[in-house]
Amino acid sequence: MNQAIRLVAFLEAFKGLLVLAAATGLLSLMHRDLYAIAARLIEHAHLNPAAKYPQIFLDAARNLQDARLTLLALGAAAYAALRLVEAYGLFRERPWAEVLAAGSGAIYLPFEFIGFLHHSNALHAGIFIVNALVVGVMVRALLQRRRAALAGSGAGVQH
Repeated sequence: MNQAIRLVAFLEAFKGLLVLAAATGLLSLMHRDLYAIAARLIEHAHLNPAAKYPQIFLDAARNLQDARLTLLALGAAAYAALRLVEAYGLFRERPWAEVLAAGSGAIYLPFEFIGFLHHSNALHAGIFIVNALVVGVMVRALLQRRRAALAGSGAGVQH
């Protein structure tokens, strides 16, 4: 297997497991006082609870009901499942996984580029570059697969 594709598979598996852990964490917050937890986090970080961003965080915690928390966790679990299935397909060298990886990566590129333009820093640049490399690796793999298929089907044809 191509080492670059194997690296992409590990990256996708890591993202899937990370988001799955986040979904599990969200579910562990159900039926708890989210406002009190948010207030303790702000206090622990030595932030002013009356400042703009800590207040936004507190307001979000106050308005997050269990139903919304469940929907967020389900969405995260679905995303994690997609990433883990994609990683499995890449490890098994399945063409559908290469298409999925190229397509799902390409969808984010314009947004990541715009994010970089608005917040030009190393983090945004790194995210954009890594995702562009993933898309490039997948497109290259798909083109190689297509060339091999065309060479194989045209081998017995005489003109």
